[in-house]
Amino acid sequence: MKKQVWAKIFGIILLLGWVFVGLIGTEIIVGLAISWLLPADVLASPVVNATFSVIAYILGLILIVLVPSKVPKVRELVKSTRERLGLKGLPTWTDLGLAPIGYIAAIALAAGLTALFSLFPWFNSSEAQNLGYSIYMQGWERGIAFVELAVFAPMIEELIFRGWLYGNLRIRAPKIVAILLVSLLFGLVHMQWNVGVSVFAMSVVSCTLREITGTIYAGTLLHIINNVVAFYLVYVVGMG
Repeated sequence: MKKQVWAKIFGIILLLGWVFVGLIGTEIIVGLAISWLLPADVLASPVVNATFSVIAYILGLILIVLVPSKVPKVRELVKSTRERLGLKGLPTWTDLGLAPIGYIAAIALAAGLTALFSLFPWFNSSEAQNLGYSIYMQGWERGIAFVELAVFAPMIEELIFRGWLYGNLRIRAPKIVAILLVSLLFGLVHMQWNVGVSVFAMSVVSCTLREITGTIYAGTLLHIINNVVAFYLVYVVGMG
C-alpha cells in the first residue's frame, strides 16, 4: 500500500515538473535563439514578440502533450486521448453560458485572494505585468498582439493545464488536490505574485468547469474572456 501511495506521489511530482520544465525551457531556448538571430531594435517589434510567443507555445505543447504519447512505456501511464484532454465532443450552449458566469466567479475569488495577500508587505497588487508589448501599439500591431494574447495563449494554456495536466492528475489524486496543484503551478509559471494570484483563481474556476461539463471548452472561453478584458484595459484604455 505504501509503495502504491509513494508511486502516485512520485508520478504527480513528475507531471508537475514536466509541465514546468517544458514551458519554461522552451521559452528560454526560443528566446535565446531569437535574441541571437535578431538585433535588439527588431526584438521590440510586436510581430517578433508574437512570433516568439507562438513558437514557444507550440514547442511547449509538442514537448508536454505529444512527446509522452509517442514513448511506449509512458503513453499508457500518461494518455493524450481526447477524453483525457477534455476535448470530447464539441462546445455546447452550456459551455457558452457557464463561461461568463465562471469569469465573474474567478474575478470575485481573485479579488478576495488579492485582498488577503495585500496584508503582506512583499505583495504588490498594482505591479504591472510585462508581456513584451508597448501600450502605444496602434493598428495592425495591436491586432497581432490581440490574437496572440487573447486567443492563441488561452487555447494553448488551457489545453496544457486544464486539459493534459489536470486530466492526468485527477486520476492520481483527489480532485480538490488536483485542482489546487494545477492552479498553483499555473500561478507559478507566470512568475509574478499579483498575476499568479489572479490566474490561480481563474484556474480553480476553470478546473471546476471541467468537472461540471467534462470538457475544457467552458474554461477556455472563460480564459479568452479574461484576456480580452485585460487586453482592452491595458492596450486600449491604457490602464497598464
